[in-house]
Amino acid sequence: MQHLNIGQAATAAGVTPKMVRHYESLGLIPEADRTEAGYRLYGEREVRMLRFIRQCRTLGFSIEQIQRLLQLWTDDGRRSRDVKELARRQLEELEQRRRELDQMHATLSELVGRCAGDAAPHCPILEQLAQRAAQNPLHPAPSRIPTLKQVAPGTRRAAASRTRERTATPAPHPAQALMAWSHAAVAA
Repeated sequence: MQHLNIGQAATAAGVTPKMVRHYESLGLIPEADRTEAGYRLYGEREVRMLRFIRQCRTLGFSIEQIQRLLQLWTDDGRRSRDVKELARRQLEELEQRRRELDQMHATLSELVGRCAGDAAPHCPILEQLAQRAAQNPLHPAPSRIPTLKQVAPGTRRAAASRTRERTATPAPHPAQALMAWSHAAVAA
């Protein structure tokens, strides 16, 4: 295989050029050779690695897990039990996510079934969402809500502002909030 530019390598591997650069910056693939003009050049080895990474991502493996799988893949002295254990843990995580998604699906199906979906303003879906949110807040309300500082484009924020942002309570991920709510809805 000849050397490919980033677009050709990305196409051959089934990823985007942006992902190729990202994987390179994370150290998942080696830093590319460069032309005199600075363009990246990739060979067959890198394309195989990119395909491997794409397949791992398709199965939901994290970047850390992919790093370990790449190490095992390139290690002729590897033990298959190490690979199996990593894959088994990923399978357990997927099963847990599936149970959570099944629970969210059941809760939403029940709510959709309760709503008439007509022109009337009454909506049991909104009522249940508001009721469950009030009963089961995922995070307690912060005692002090930080104010946002106006920053002109191209300027840097002050260190104190960054410190305040880091100490603020993070907002829950929407999936986490929905999971907490759906568990409460089933328990009620």
